Amino acid sequence: MALLLFLLILLVPASNANWPPSPGYWPSSKFRSMSFYKGFRTLWGPQHQSLDQHALTIWLDRTSGSGFKSVRPFRSGYFGTSIKLQTGYTAGVITAFYLSNSEAHPGYHDEVDIEFLGTTFGKPYTLQTNVYIRGSGDGKIIGREMKFHLWFDPTKAFHHYAILWSPKEIIFLVDDVPIRRYPRKSVATFPLRPMWVYGSIWDASSWATEDGKYKADYRYQPFVAKYTNFKAGGCSAYSSAWCHPVSASPFRSGGLTQQQYRVMRWVQTNHLVYDYCKDYKRDHSLTPECWR
Repeated sequence: MALLLFLLILLVPASNANWPPSPGYWPSSKFRSMSFYKGFRTLWGPQHQSLDQHALTIWLDRTSGSGFKSVRPFRSGYFGTSIKLQTGYTAGVITAFYLSNSEAHPGYHDEVDIEFLGTTFGKPYTLQTNVYIRGSGDGKIIGREMKFHLWFDPTKAFHHYAILWSPKEIIFLVDDVPIRRYPRKSVATFPLRPMWVYGSIWDASSWATEDGKYKADYRYQPFVAKYTNFKAGGCSAYSSAWCHPVSASPFRSGGLTQQQYRVMRWVQTNHLVYDYCKDYKRDHSLTPECWR
């Protein structure tokens, strides 16, 4: 009996160690969910979208992917959605939720990304967060990637993914757990122009899975992603100058609480698999925020 109790004591901390501590504050609860068509419109691939009971399904096959876009641009705010990913072989496939102004500033745009990089059998999805400032796909783009393997299987159920963007910081959250904070250290390294909210699924075989080693295999099509619980609140590009930026913490001025910082450090200690600032192969003269 004593041996059994000892084993149980050992097992309980082990299971808790696989799940983050409570953040103590849940910013998603401060924003109302909206139906898809209240805040978004189909951008491309309408034949690869379906809407059922407030859940949007989009898919990729060998003919096309699909994408959607918010009706309004924003200059700051909280942007979230709950996503469920496809299980099995999804290499080369990107499922994304992001902010961008690429259509307003082609070749010179800003972007803030949450991207799920598809995977092969038996390997976890990689969640990639990224920030672009006045970049494009013309060779001048500078990525600021941080990648994570999540503490849960994102194919089993819906989980909530969000971006909090204010004039002083960008915070990435998973189920209200902050996983990354990107502070504004200079105008040159921070997006300040209005952006729209996007979601999409598309073929990025050239780089998405292990730097392009594994490609999309359309024997496994369609590749499906489900989105629901859409949230977008804050200051639109048309709001008055008095509109106050939202916060990811109880502090009206922004930032995170000590408890939120502890949880974020836990995530980055246990689940971070890539940090651009620690990549010695990168030219960090292009990313001065890494050493300021």
